[in-house]
Amino acid sequence: MSYILSLDAGTTSVRAIIFDRSGKIRSIAQKEIRQIYPQPGWVEHDPQEIWYSSLGVAIEAIGRAKLRTRDIAGIGITNQRETTIVWDRATGEPVANAIVWQDRRTAGACDRIRSDGAAPKIQRRTGLILDAYFSATKIAWILDHVPGARRRAEAGELAFGTVDSWLVWKLTGGQKHITDATNASRTLLFNLHTGVWDRELLKLFRVPESMLPEVCSSSEVYGEVTDALGSGGIPVSGIAGDQQAALFGQMCVRPGMTKNTYGTGCFLLQNTGTKPVASKNRLLTTVAWKMGRTLEYAQEGSVFIGGAALQWLRDGLQLVRSAQEVNLLADSVPDSGGVFLVPAFAGLGAPHWDPYARGLVIGISRDTSAAHLARAALEGIAFQVADLLDAMRADTGRSVPELRVDGGASNSAPLMQFQADILRVPVVRPAVTETTALGAAYLAGLAVGFWKTPQSIAAQWKVEGTFEPRMPASRATELRERWFEAVRRSQNWIPSETARGRSARRRR
Repeated sequence: MSYILSLDAGTTSVRAIIFDRSGKIRSIAQKEIRQIYPQPGWVEHDPQEIWYSSLGVAIEAIGRAKLRTRDIAGIGITNQRETTIVWDRATGEPVANAIVWQDRRTAGACDRIRSDGAAPKIQRRTGLILDAYFSATKIAWILDHVPGARRRAEAGELAFGTVDSWLVWKLTGGQKHITDATNASRTLLFNLHTGVWDRELLKLFRVPESMLPEVCSSSEVYGEVTDALGSGGIPVSGIAGDQQAALFGQMCVRPGMTKNTYGTGCFLLQNTGTKPVASKNRLLTTVAWKMGRTLEYAQEGSVFIGGAALQWLRDGLQLVRSAQEVNLLADSVPDSGGVFLVPAFAGLGAPHWDPYARGLVIGISRDTSAAHLARAALEGIAFQVADLLDAMRADTGRSVPELRVDGGASNSAPLMQFQADILRVPVVRPAVTETTALGAAYLAGLAVGFWKTPQSIAAQWKVEGTFEPRMPASRATELRERWFEAVRRSQNWIPSETARGRSARRRR
């Protein structure tokens, strides 16, 4: 048993990656999953598609590596986090499509809870900002809008889980209904201080406790795969939400170490050790991982649209055919020509938390070209990360000596250089940028003795490239001031539910 299989169930695709003992990739298989948009601001996935695609890429990756299932020592799972799935315990069938973390349909429900004065209590207990981003209001929406769902949930017939729970349920043939502490901490239902589901918050969000999975550590043997992969007995032994997995994969295991993942969104995490650090600047306090009985914490800033802005250039505008073309276009001009792109396509995440903001392109002139727009899209990603790091510095009082980066868009040299220029710190890209899958593999391998200690794993981490700041500080400051103005103009574009109600009453 010389390999670890990592299942990475992301927002736009699922992947299976097989790692050897040195942390090197033996094989990869990937499959895109459909993005379902029933209404503006709504985003769904088909849970069965997630499962069958995950199963398919796992079998494909094993085959590509010319391995047998008995060569796999353990399976690690990492996943898009807040995405919500509700299914029938008896049949294993979902009662509805998964509501994706980007979905904004419950923004009005959050407004109503906020107006009742509950937001400060929620933040104290969970470390999270009350927002439609998280799972709790999504669960309630499904129970309230799927016929008979609330009655069945209260009778104990339905199960809730984030994508990790769903995959473990399917892999183990319905024997295990579990999650780990990192995913639990993203639901608005998990108490950071007690380490268990919070019954008062369950009541507030109207979620029956019987629906919830058991909360486990991030590295332990949870159960064994049935015959889903053609042969049973492989232990499922590691789980972490995608951003916590990337933090571990980047070996940010000491307080103060910081990474940013450039995926569909952007996620900046800093290890804060064994004590949660409350944010005064609208960042999140979250579980970094749980080892044994010990919880370690991180501070996080979440940007909803990162690499998805490049997908929009490709699929929405059909301006390019690939992400590589975005880089070529961006490199063909010295700057964005005064164009700023605020990618608030699903509202703004931290530190603004404005679900009613929308995307904005400003500064267009007669000589604006596709190249300027491509560069503005890359720069819009970097500006958002800089906003997060500013808030993090204000909260922790720590200066960050370097930023470790990963994710698909971290392969963009113009983006990484601009990121270093704007942050004024080195940006360090590791040799293995698949750190989300790698972190899940490390957690799984530690549980089965494939790797002995985190310290032995840290020796495997290697740098592929470092981007040093080159832009004059005065120019970086000038650009960021213009960015702040563009963000202000994008905010509160969609009327809130309260404002729509007032407008409707005036018309009547």
